[in-house]
Amino acid sequence: MGVSRRTEGTRRRRLPDEVRAAAVRAWLSFAFTLVCLMVTVLASLAGTWVLLPALLVTALGVLTSTWCLLDIWIARQVAAQRTWGTGTGTAWANAAGTGRPPRRRRHPRPA
Repeated sequence: MGVSRRTEGTRRRRLPDEVRAAAVRAWLSFAFTLVCLMVTVLASLAGTWVLLPALLVTALGVLTSTWCLLDIWIARQVAAQRTWGTGTGTAWANAAGTGRPPRRRRHPRPA
């Protein structure tokens, strides 16, 4: 029924372990933040004393989720450098200053 975008012969590469671990941490942090947000909303509707601690924990969860997203980005870059090396023609390697070959001299050196 559904048409797959990938052909039969191609397989998706498995993510490195540190990237997968960072992604799992990010999803857990995101789920925790959503639960805290729901507790905060319910506490504000009920007008209980739990509102302030729930609000503080929700703010901490947002910061933790942001940190986890940064962790995923750094882990992907480290894994890419380990796989491809720093001198390859990838966009990140070119951004590091290795994209342009050195200029040749106009005049040959005297013998």
